[in-house]
Amino acid sequence: MIMRFFMVILLTLYSLTALASCPEYLNVTLRKLHSQDSVNLCQVTAGKPVLIVNTASHCGFTPQFKALESLHKQYKDKGLVILGFPSNDFRQEAKNEAKTAKVCYVNYGVTFTMLSPSSVTGDQANSVFKYLATKATPPKWNFYKYLVSADGATVKAFASATEPNSDAFLQAIEQLL
Repeated sequence: MIMRFFMVILLTLYSLTALASCPEYLNVTLRKLHSQDSVNLCQVTAGKPVLIVNTASHCGFTPQFKALESLHKQYKDKGLVILGFPSNDFRQEAKNEAKTAKVCYVNYGVTFTMLSPSSVTGDQANSVFKYLATKATPPKWNFYKYLVSADGATVKAFASATEPNSDAFLQAIEQLL
């Protein structure tokens, strides 16, 4: 009983420390894709480098989900966190969130964190993409990729055509880790 009490205290302190050191742009709680569950991005990313991608279900770049999942499996134990943000800003996202989830989870086997659809450009952009736009550039199309340092200070943007398994992209990930 006492041991459980101390474990709860330690986990609470760890969570508070992670939230205190979290970059402000990640201090949001968002709903997961096709789920009632929400996730606080600070807790998911706590002191880790992050790959943020705006996605769409019906885009010529949608097959990049396979390579993104491969990156997730390859680098998650080294600290890289991948966050997917479905968006219909470029009019290529499924109108039904269940269909978006099917593309991600069934068609491509995605296991990294996918969030509910939101805007990633303009005045309606979610807070994460508003921040990314100030540090780099807003996404010009679906599957724009942003590598962000653990402290959130360094953001490097990659165009949609940059394959997640390309040498240049893999090198950028290695430098970030």
